[in-house]
Amino acid sequence: MKNVHQFGYAASHYGLENHGLHNLWAVWWNLPTSALHDISVRNREGVTVHRGPLAVRTGQYTGRSPNDRFIVSESSTRDAIWWGDINRPISEEHFDKIYQHMMVYLEGHQLFVQDVYAGADPAYRLPVRVITETAWHNFFARNMFILERDADALARFVPDFTVIHAPSFTADPAEHGTHSSAFVIINFEKGLVLIGGTSYGGEIKKSIFSVMNYLMPSRNVLPMHCSANMGESPEDTAIFFGLSGTGKTTLSADPNRTLIGDDEHGWSDKGVFNFEGGCYAKVIRLSPEAEPEIFATTRMFGTILENVAYDAFTRRVDLNDSSLTENTRASYPISHIPNAALDGQGGHPRNVFFLTADAFGVLPPISKLTPEQAMYHFISGYTAKVAGTERGVTEPQATFSACFGAPFLPLHPFTYAKMLGERIEEHGANVWLINTGWTGGAYGVGHRMPIKYTRAMIEAALNGDLDDVETEPHPIFGVHIPKRVPNVPDEVLNPRNTWTDKAAYDNQARKLAAMFKDNFKHFQDQVSDEVIAAGPITE
Repeated sequence: MKNVHQFGYAASHYGLENHGLHNLWAVWWNLPTSALHDISVRNREGVTVHRGPLAVRTGQYTGRSPNDRFIVSESSTRDAIWWGDINRPISEEHFDKIYQHMMVYLEGHQLFVQDVYAGADPAYRLPVRVITETAWHNFFARNMFILERDADALARFVPDFTVIHAPSFTADPAEHGTHSSAFVIINFEKGLVLIGGTSYGGEIKKSIFSVMNYLMPSRNVLPMHCSANMGESPEDTAIFFGLSGTGKTTLSADPNRTLIGDDEHGWSDKGVFNFEGGCYAKVIRLSPEAEPEIFATTRMFGTILENVAYDAFTRRVDLNDSSLTENTRASYPISHIPNAALDGQGGHPRNVFFLTADAFGVLPPISKLTPEQAMYHFISGYTAKVAGTERGVTEPQATFSACFGAPFLPLHPFTYAKMLGERIEEHGANVWLINTGWTGGAYGVGHRMPIKYTRAMIEAALNGDLDDVETEPHPIFGVHIPKRVPNVPDEVLNPRNTWTDKAAYDNQARKLAAMFKDNFKHFQDQVSDEVIAAGPITE
């Protein structure tokens, strides 16, 4: 690229002009963490807080903006995408216009580039280039993806997918066909993601997760929104599915097991592998006693704290302060976790956990699922929002997200559910439903299941202690409840027994069952009668 100041480590011969970027002031290539941290502070993008993390603010958008996510409708994908409220189409004409305007806007800017990979298994990894207008977002990309450390390989690097991230560039909905001034647009034909109008870092990682969710099934790899860890050998691998707030990151960070990854994985014919090179943990009210490994990362150099409150004078963070958002986040390299698998790979899962935070207080804290029940609950992807976390939410609200990750699924959920069912059957995996939510009553009456009990239940399942334990079926949901779990009081295992008013529990259970049935109507024409019959009883 002529007349452009180029700095950094190992610039690729495949320059930014290949992405339509011209007349730039400077390009910073593959800068290390320390340099990106320093530039972020110097450019006033963030501040260094106690013990060394970089604290940043994302402004108006403190979480993903699902209504602003689009996929370009073009010939190669038009008949494959699961179109609807999740995968919103945008025309090629609108994409080309916003792309051209974005390229003109970036002229004269300095840009930061990270050439990285998605996918720890070299056989399936995707070369990704992340181009950002701010240093801290490039820092974020360096944390979250898998790094190429060889200078010669970086010089030869050619991306299969490129993310261009310009939060200060906003769209005009009338001209560009967007929903608002913010946008996340995926163009599979051109291998390009455009992000503008939002500074929330999660949009970068989740856009590439969506790309992997589209590409991997055709290569016989099941992409999964899950965390994963393993015991002393890869044969003792476990995966944890769950939506935000259910404990997916917390429960996989076990000091007695090796962390493979906290959020995004693939399941190939060789086993499980991480899509990422870092973690993106929710840290609101994080406990140093219950989550010591994750808590420690909030006090480490190399961590980015998104929207975490801190004292302006002492620079000490306050993880209990939700004044900016409930969705406070820490982005850090997986090497910050002391017992992490740095190669990001494990074996075939022996145990599969579906995590839900049931705010209705209905579901058992642990139950075993039949293969048909596993398919039903995977397709349902249930958790619940609690009162007070969102404006207008005054009582628990059921949330269903197919495959525990519907916002990131370009293909129909049954594509992923079928692949999961085949793998569970082939490898004889146990499937468990874990309720990390409420017991003794719904939210506001009961209390949340103590994490020490949840950890004990998961440990018992992993150790095989529940293989021969007597179970009883839940009268409405049919799931199989163990009658005994080591280090857990028997009385908490059956949720009905924890309610003072048994009739109120029965009414609440029937109410939740009806919500499950109503949600599953969207999918029942795609699944067998056996899977439909594995759902709750509403009569």
